[in-house]
Amino acid sequence: MTAEGQVVLFRFPRTDQVAGKLRPALVLRGLPGPYHDWLVCMISTRLYHAVPGIDDIIPDTDPDFASTGLKSTSLIRLTRLAVVSADIFEGTLGQLAASRLERLRTRLGEWLTGGTQETK
Repeated sequence: MTAEGQVVLFRFPRTDQVAGKLRPALVLRGLPGPYHDWLVCMISTRLYHAVPGIDDIIPDTDPDFASTGLKSTSLIRLTRLAVVSADIFEGTLGQLAASRLERLRTRLGEWLTGGTQETK
């Protein structure tokens, strides 16, 4: 059963609509309605992709890292979002700490409403 804060595995869609490779993603929120759709964001080990003030790095030394099931320091890419059906999840790695999930949701909300001003 899918739950908010889970780290799942699935083929994250690419922006050019080419099939993505199997990778971890964070389940941010279940969408309302009769469908089992979820807002997810990509997780990557390519830390250089981090967008300061929006994305979040979770070091393998953090106390909540072990529960995620990730293998090494990772980047939670709030700037890489998708809405997907739970049917395409191919497995679950672990669970993000509730406090970190709440911080990420707040950060995402601030970014979407223009509260976080980052430029590239």
